[in-house]
Amino acid sequence: MIASLMAATLLAAPVAAQELPTTPPPIPAPKAFTVPASETFALANGMKVTLVPYGVAPKVVVSLQTYAGSVNEGENTWLALLAVDMLKEGAAGMTAAQIAQKAADMGGGLATNASLESSSVTLNVLSERAADAIALVADVAQRPSYPDSELARVKANWNRRLAVALSQPGTLANAAITRAYYGPDHPYGRVLPTPQQFGAYTTAQLKAWHAANFGAKRSHLYIAGKFDAAAVKGAVEKAFGGWAAGPERLSLPPSPKPGPQVLLVDRPGAPQSTFSIAYPAPRAGTAEDIPMRVSNALLGGAFSSRITRNIREAKGYTYSPGSSLAFYPSNAVWTFNADVTTAVTGPALKEVFHEIRTLQAAAPGDEEAAGMRQYMAGLFVIQNSTPGALVGSLATRDSLGLPRDWMDKYVPATLAVTPAQISAAAKNLPLDKLTLVVVGDLKVVTPQLQELPELKGIEFKTVTVP
Repeated sequence: MIASLMAATLLAAPVAAQELPTTPPPIPAPKAFTVPASETFALANGMKVTLVPYGVAPKVVVSLQTYAGSVNEGENTWLALLAVDMLKEGAAGMTAAQIAQKAADMGGGLATNASLESSSVTLNVLSERAADAIALVADVAQRPSYPDSELARVKANWNRRLAVALSQPGTLANAAITRAYYGPDHPYGRVLPTPQQFGAYTTAQLKAWHAANFGAKRSHLYIAGKFDAAAVKGAVEKAFGGWAAGPERLSLPPSPKPGPQVLLVDRPGAPQSTFSIAYPAPRAGTAEDIPMRVSNALLGGAFSSRITRNIREAKGYTYSPGSSLAFYPSNAVWTFNADVTTAVTGPALKEVFHEIRTLQAAAPGDEEAAGMRQYMAGLFVIQNSTPGALVGSLATRDSLGLPRDWMDKYVPATLAVTPAQISAAAKNLPLDKLTLVVVGDLKVVTPQLQELPELKGIEFKTVTVP
């Protein structure tokens, strides 16, 4: 009874009005980012080693980056992907299961990856097992066995990925625009193999690719986390000191084809169209690099970007449009991608062109520019908050040949970009020099494209992929 009376009294008591803020609190300035004190040295065979004491958790990341990837495979598209994936299927007398168990016993898992310019073998383990992790990474990278018994299974996994890729309009658009931009004669321009081509690869080819491309001179070992430096150095020398030097890193700069060019991929009856736009971008480390990164975020690279607000929020043409910058040793490229309803393919492109032109013509306001600067600077700090992420950034820095202090200068350089520089950077996207790929129902899409002033006078070419 008493409890009921108390509850009734509380419910009946007047509630004091609460004053709610009418404006959001100010966004604090992003913290500065400084790469932790590190040590880089080279073994006698030419392999570089970077040690980065980082963090407080008793964990360590051991990552071997080797400058060998798709650029080294010639016309054998996906051969590097298959060869690097197969590294962990057997090495130094161990089976795939034994390699996986060794890694698990250290508190981690072994991962391999291949990209255009490089390949990696990475292991994240307990600090006390750092020396063992170094030895296992060395075995996998130096002494893979490429067992025939595992090839069919691994290829089957990749064949499923290829089949899915060939059914996805986004993948088709990426393959078509990459081939148009870089040309079919350069490895950068070859994104997808045919199923017949990939199915014919043999363990002999994988062994030959590895022997020709893996070696100490092309490799850089990164170790980050909590570790005993003296013990780690000894383990590195023991595991990698006898590795053959091998060849120097291959330099194969592409010669992107200038626009304008419009490529069409037909998908009869498709309810959506996918379009991709590509332009050359300033190389990493140049004076225009950081302003272009901020300009990209404001234009299409952030969720709150102008293009996103326009064709996603205001128009409802698409769910997840976006632009991005990709950096390579000798070039960089800006791309924009979106999936839109077939009936609004032309109107969506019209709005994208409008936003590019608007940013080129006038600098953004101070508030909008400041928001993007802070977003980019803060994102950089967050992205480098773990040893594994830091290793990835250091490897990218070194692969691109950027100065050692580039990461330390990134945040202040980003915060210093002016609205005028953001607008000027957008002029790297001249609408009369674009490369455009549209994947969709061409009988519906083509008439819409022909109505766009920016595409007048450009020959439309229908292509197939791969």
